[in-house]
Amino acid sequence: MEITMTKEAIEQLAPIIEGNKARHMKMKYDTEGCGCVMSGVTALWLVNEVEEDDVKIETNYIPLFVEKTKMVFLDEVLTISYNKTANSYMLKSPSQILNPRMNLLVK
Repeated sequence: MEITMTKEAIEQLAPIIEGNKARHMKMKYDTEGCGCVMSGVTALWLVNEVEEDDVKIETNYIPLFVEKTKMVFLDEVLTISYNKTANSYMLKSPSQILNPRMNLLVK
């Protein structure tokens, strides 16, 4: 899996990462309240610890952890950008937008 972060996304993430140096960034495929695992929503989480089944993905900024069992729902090439108007991140691949308003949560 290849994940690239745009310049705008890195500019938004940098101060948050700086204030949370001990945490790890994780792209969570959240299914809570969705009714079905196929209807999950991606979000960025800053977590204290990674889980046993998390896979470390190197990016052009910082490593990002992804749950191995949820990688099947993601495309092989992904970009994380920042939408200033929506004040949120966007997760997209060359063929689709997976989440146009992805949140960043400090857990």
